[in-house]
Amino acid sequence: MDNGGMPLQESESTLLLRNTVQRVCAPYGHPYFLEIAKAKGNPRTFWSALGSAGLLGVSISEEFGGGGAGISELVVVTEEVAASGTPLMLLALSPAVCATTLEAHGTESQRQRWLPGLATGDDVLAFAITEADAGSNSHRIRTTATRTSSGWSLSGSKSYISHVDNAQGILIVAKVQAPDSITGSDGLGLFLMDTNSPGLTIREIDIDIVSPERQFTLFLDDVQIPSDAIVGEPGQGINVLFTGLNPERIASAALLNGIARYALDKGAKYASERVVWDVPIGAHQAIAHPLARAFVLLEASRLLTARAAALFDAGKDAGEASNIAKVCASDAASAALDAAIQAHGGNGMATEYGLATLLGLVRLFRIAPVSTEMSLNHIARKSLGLPKSY
Repeated sequence: MDNGGMPLQESESTLLLRNTVQRVCAPYGHPYFLEIAKAKGNPRTFWSALGSAGLLGVSISEEFGGGGAGISELVVVTEEVAASGTPLMLLALSPAVCATTLEAHGTESQRQRWLPGLATGDDVLAFAITEADAGSNSHRIRTTATRTSSGWSLSGSKSYISHVDNAQGILIVAKVQAPDSITGSDGLGLFLMDTNSPGLTIREIDIDIVSPERQFTLFLDDVQIPSDAIVGEPGQGINVLFTGLNPERIASAALLNGIARYALDKGAKYASERVVWDVPIGAHQAIAHPLARAFVLLEASRLLTARAAALFDAGKDAGEASNIAKVCASDAASAALDAAIQAHGGNGMATEYGLATLLGLVRLFRIAPVSTEMSLNHIARKSLGLPKSY
């Protein structure tokens, strides 16, 4: 089977990239993550440090100030950032979804406006697709983009949109209301919109997840945007959309792999140092085996994630591989965090040990950015040839 040219062991340049990310992350870590989350702040200092080191733009072309590499390199960055105890979902959105989509389908002016800033971290783009009444069915999106004499008018609402408070713009998915020969047929379209646009109301959603990245509902009331704000062809947004969705799933898997590494490192260290009845608790199979089994899942997940990224970078169909990686990574992170918490006993629930604080975030990734059930639907149809169930 074609693996997209994925090497069986990492190159020196990849190892160097890992070391660079670790060095940049070292002054921050999970205490920083918790401090910002509890203060309802934004991790802008950390984000800027990643950007200054060239880590946010590794998959952006050099002509726009990026590193000229691919999603495989963004996977390395995302995993190492999460392994340091600072798992930022933004890495799966602004660089993975938005930058990839703009580079592939944006106009020259759109790329010149956004990509350099996305590479340095000076600019952030939110991604808005989810709606309360649409769920996983993007064909039921009700937010509309209507052609006007001067551009487009957007109306509707979006739910659970991440880090809007930290973004200068939004890449938003809407249903195009313009069935004519000039604008194309009805269908989905992707549009760039400033976060300070008149008619846009942003409301925070209270959620029980410990993270400095918060969730918002967007209300769009006749928001006016220029005619050149559309990304790709009107009504053809479903094709444009999937350019960014596979990188989002791959980067999400990488983030989960990093969380799993972080949890297993803590679990193994504690099990080696905690002594009960004159031996380290890691000598007991009831402690050792769950950690070892989670490590096996993690190693499989890292390989599957690297394979999905390699296929995408090679221009191959990465849909199946991306969904497989996302499902496996969700299982690996859940198993690793659970085993690490169990190894800590009561301390596993104490804030100072930095494990239970990640429970909500890891659980979230079984729901978003694509639910495990929808990924399994894709795998059932594409991999096993089973009939469509929805």
